Amino acid sequence: MLHENEKKLSIIIPVFNEKNFVKKLFDDLIYYFNYKNVEVIIVDDGSTDGSSKILNKLKNNPNYKFEYKLIKLDINSGKGKAIQTGLKNAKGEYVLLQDADLELDTKDAKEMFEMITKNNDIKCIFGSRYLSGKLKKNNYFFNNLLGKINSLIFNIFFSQSLSDVHCGLKIIHRSVIEKIKLSVNDFGIEIDLASQIVRNNFFIYEFGVSYFFRSKSQGKKITWIDGLKSIYYLIKVRFIDNSTSTNLSILYSSIYMAFVGSHFGMGLGNTLFIIIFFIIGSIIGINFKIISSSIIFFFIFLGSFFGKGNGTTLSVIIFFIIGLFVARHLKMYFLKSNFKYYF
Repeated sequence: MLHENEKKLSIIIPVFNEKNFVKKLFDDLIYYFNYKNVEVIIVDDGSTDGSSKILNKLKNNPNYKFEYKLIKLDINSGKGKAIQTGLKNAKGEYVLLQDADLELDTKDAKEMFEMITKNNDIKCIFGSRYLSGKLKKNNYFFNNLLGKINSLIFNIFFSQSLSDVHCGLKIIHRSVIEKIKLSVNDFGIEIDLASQIVRNNFFIYEFGVSYFFRSKSQGKKITWIDGLKSIYYLIKVRFIDNSTSTNLSILYSSIYMAFVGSHFGMGLGNTLFIIIFFIIGSIIGINFKIISSSIIFFFIFLGSFFGKGNGTTLSVIIFFIIGLFVARHLKMYFLKSNFKYYF
């Protein structure tokens, strides 16, 4: 049971030059979230188009039951910075991240809130623009394509099955917020947030939401360049932002797998094998520490003694799979022991 001064929900909304949308946004907030145990935190990210003036006027609305907090950043610092600022000021048991541009429906946000509060096992729900039969309007082919590619890469890197890692509508329980430490200041915040949630062993549920794209003339800020930058963030959060032991494992397994790949093909084909095996090695290094990774290499080495020509390739693949199976079971066996650092 919440006390009078406690909040069930904190709604964090970054705003940068959205003068054409903030009034309608607040109409929606009043309709769906006008309760005393809700706080709406608007982070004005250095707006210069008159949004700041409108946001200040909106503070005087007598119809609010929710608490309205307006935080002003002097200069535009990016969506990620605005969200980090909002999180530092949020007190709710749940935190809802909502964009101000109305591309996503506030009604869907309400449905996500009701869903997560009815099930204590759910700690995190991401909206997805690619699920369900809800209304969609999207003419930006390349933005859409890059979003799906980035989600696919994220799933491969983190063994997930998310359809839309970039969706700006998310609701997260306080227990998750307390485990993460965000550091990305721009649109890469979506990848930073998702990766940290997964690293802390929380399951991400998805909920299909409506999507109504807006054009550049209407103020859309994210571009295909941001989609390409997201690939950098994907590499960073998966292969750089790790413990020293994990980074050593990645380096070790990448080198020996590249060495294995160098024994296949000729010319350009040989180079392709080296690159593919190097990538496979990096993924192995993420999931297995040096000892268990060495077991995989040992089985690959054994496989190289069997067969001739293409038969050797098949033998190496079979022994590689066996090595993965053995290493995985050893890892599970030692997971709760003092040897887990090495497996």
